[in-house]
Amino acid sequence: MEKIDCLDKKILQIISHNARIPFRDIAEECGVSRAAIHQRVQHLVDKGIIRGSGYFIDEKKLGYSICVYVGILLEKASMYRAVVEKLEQIPEIVESQYTLGNYTILVKLFAKNSADLMRILNGRIQEIEGVTATETLISLEQRINRHVPPIQ
Repeated sequence: MEKIDCLDKKILQIISHNARIPFRDIAEECGVSRAAIHQRVQHLVDKGIIRGSGYFIDEKKLGYSICVYVGILLEKASMYRAVVEKLEQIPEIVESQYTLGNYTILVKLFAKNSADLMRILNGRIQEIEGVTATETLISLEQRINRHVPPIQ
C-alpha cells in the first residue's frame, strides 16, 4: 500500500467528486499553493493511485435503456483468460470481475432494449467456448456511484 498523507487524502476526496475542478480551487480549499496541488496530483498519478480522469457518461441518453449484471459460469476456471479476451470484444460490456462464489466472472453491460440484450446474451456471451451458464440480473436503478475514501 502506498503511503499518503492528510493533504493527499483531502485532494483525493475533492477530485473524486469532480475530476474537472481547477487546481486553484483545490488549492484554496486545502490552504496551499496551486503548484503544491499540481505536484501532489502528479505524484499520486506517478504512484498509480490516480489512474486517469474522465467523465461520467449517461448511457440512457445514448439509447441504452437496460443496465445488466451477468454472472458467468465457466466449464473450467482455467479458461478465464481466454473467455475474458472474447468478452473484451463485446463493446456493450463495460466491466468484468473474476469472482469467487456462484460465478467465475461477473460482467456489467448495457443494452438498448430486451431484443438487444437477448442478442448480446444468446448471440455473443453464451456462444463463447467454455461458458456453461449465465444468470442475468437487471438493474432497476443506480443510486450510488462513487470511489472508496482513502484509508484513514
